[in-house]
Amino acid sequence: MSQAGAQTIDTTDRNVEIWKVKKLIKSLEAARGNGTSMISLIIPPKDQIPRVSKMLADEYGTASNIKSRVNRLSVLAAITSTQQRLKLYNKGKYSLSFISIILMTKLNTYNNAKIIVPPNGLVVYCGTIVTDEGKEKKVNIDFEPFKPVNTSLYLCDNKFHTEALSELLESDNKFGFIVMDGNGALFGTLSGNTREVVHKFAVDLPKKHGRGGQSALRFARLREEKRHNYVRKVAELAVQFFITNDKVNVTGLILAGSADFKTELSQSDMFDGRLQNKILKLVDVSYGGENGFNQAIELASESLANVKFIQEKKLISKYFDEISQDTGKFCFGVDDTLKGLELGAVETLIVWENLDITRYVLKNSIGADQVVHMTKEQGKDRSLFMDKDTSTEMEVVDKMPLLEWFAEHYKDFGATLEFVTNRSQEGSQFVKGFGGIGGLLRYKVDFEQLTYDSGDDGFYSAMDTGREGMAVGPTSKGVLSIKFGEV
Repeated sequence: MSQAGAQTIDTTDRNVEIWKVKKLIKSLEAARGNGTSMISLIIPPKDQIPRVSKMLADEYGTASNIKSRVNRLSVLAAITSTQQRLKLYNKGKYSLSFISIILMTKLNTYNNAKIIVPPNGLVVYCGTIVTDEGKEKKVNIDFEPFKPVNTSLYLCDNKFHTEALSELLESDNKFGFIVMDGNGALFGTLSGNTREVVHKFAVDLPKKHGRGGQSALRFARLREEKRHNYVRKVAELAVQFFITNDKVNVTGLILAGSADFKTELSQSDMFDGRLQNKILKLVDVSYGGENGFNQAIELASESLANVKFIQEKKLISKYFDEISQDTGKFCFGVDDTLKGLELGAVETLIVWENLDITRYVLKNSIGADQVVHMTKEQGKDRSLFMDKDTSTEMEVVDKMPLLEWFAEHYKDFGATLEFVTNRSQEGSQFVKGFGGIGGLLRYKVDFEQLTYDSGDDGFYSAMDTGREGMAVGPTSKGVLSIKFGEV
């Protein structure tokens, strides 16, 4: 696999992990319980599980004195569940062998043993929540974050505390800066809150007017030659600092300066095309050097904050270009997108991050499984769960949000997965006009030519009613319900 391809996969995996954390935070924030029976526990990397276990044992003793019997039992049950979860991480590569524990117990050294948590830390949520129907439900969640979480937290409350998880959603993209004026150039990077000066050099360029002794044309030619050499040197150093192993190592590039050097650089043939494609903004600054670097960061802050926004607009614009040019290398709607995935034709799967469609696996009267996809409103219509042959209700074998299914299986189809929002004009149009699900294809696929026999399998396509209509119906793959023009 090429390095560019590996980088794309890593980016996709990270986007999927970020989406999962967003979804988890949303569900945890909505949960509420009675009393203080909901435990939020976050253990940072390199901490020791025995220390946390001892702390929970002390908490168990304290909770035994709670006067309210119902609350006391709930808190004790939550602490016990948390302790059981931690024991799972005492096994495998993070644990000591049973014989080692016996030997250390005899030598009184077990309490000093360092059974550390996973490399990125550990997050545990345990407790009893109250559902919308007023019923109590036990929740036990534990996972290792996809990147280190440097926070230590233990709280018992009537809600789960997710504030510390928000740092997992913070972007760690690295941006490159080139600040150049008539006195020199500076190369720097910005990642999160950390800025770094990679390299800087001074230059002595002639002014517009000389002291005499040579013709005006000769002076102007020498001046232009030195300016040209200056721009060429900056372009060569930009490749050296911002391209590694033939790929750009920054998410975006900001060109700043007090003169027109930045414009010359951006339009110069000497500037690497790969870097030109990464230019986010040209910024006018009043200073050069590090002062200019700081000013450039401040002036470009909006563009840096919206880099994901910009990438999303570019992706959806590319999707719309395929549609406007009628290349046939696109798909939209649940059914066509799934057919494209099964054909291995989908290169980039694009879905709205709040897509509200559920994937059901149903078992009919003869024991065969049927997969259907329904919106939340359709899920309440029991007639859609009926077996058309026997008029009996089919058994629900499995039920999960379609987004989760995509997140788990997109690699099986050789596709990359991109989540988009409806905050941009393009994103809103994609959600309202195309149902929030579609894909860019590797090759042309004519979905109209695929065999659609509604009399045999009950399939109804969005193509059948036109883009302004609504397609609803049971299919061999699912039930599609998309209202174009509405969310």
